[in-house]
Amino acid sequence: MTAFGRHGSVGLVQRLRPTRIDAADLLDVVEVVLPVVAGPRLRVELLRRSGAGSVLLVEEDERSMRADLAELADDMTGAGIAPTPEAMTAALRSWIAHRPVTDAAAAADGIAVLDWADATRSAVGWRVVVRRGDLTHVWTPLADAPAEQVDDIRSSATARAGDVQLTLHVEGPVALWSHTSMPVLATTALAAPGRMLTRVADAGLPVDDVHVVVTPQRPVACAGRSVAARLAGETSEANVTLPWARLTTLPWL
Repeated sequence: MTAFGRHGSVGLVQRLRPTRIDAADLLDVVEVVLPVVAGPRLRVELLRRSGAGSVLLVEEDERSMRADLAELADDMTGAGIAPTPEAMTAALRSWIAHRPVTDAAAAADGIAVLDWADATRSAVGWRVVVRRGDLTHVWTPLADAPAEQVDDIRSSATARAGDVQLTLHVEGPVALWSHTSMPVLATTALAAPGRMLTRVADAGLPVDDVHVVVTPQRPVACAGRSVAARLAGETSEANVTLPWARLTTLPWL
């Protein structure tokens, strides 16, 4: 996945031997797309600079991003986007959809999920994400955001996580939580540990010494200590195993 869409939508030959996207052709696409995607709070504008090339500006409330049009064309080329109006239009729409999440959007629709705390993938913590179409995007508090506002947004996101509908599969001594369309939302089950424990018990599994095996953006496994340790050791993906008591102490990232 890139800011321009899913890799799977790009042909193998185009990825390996990309055809260059010309900035002038991208400009034609921009002039068609911008009036369509702009909204009451979303400003998308092309800034024409004499002798310096054009810049694409995206602003929504307190958040903004910008890109030199020629550099954006080069980035699309590097991502293997075909130099056709249809492909460039889809890539441009995806790039705009990857704009920073505003405080208002996070307050209204944010959901708490677990994510990797660092590049080593040895610890996890909570983040707020907002759904846009079939993707989720991370909300990051501004450095000067009032602490009370940040706390309110995170608290609302945690409550909202408890309302996410998840699928529970029981496979022997393991309870597996997943989301049908957005794997990143599987960890919302851990935002309400008591409710999750009740459902595990209702499924007929023992709830003493429960541990969870977490890989962000993957289903969450819940089992006894020894079974959880075996599951963690058998997977090739990075993961962390947490005792039940740790779930209420995980930090915000």
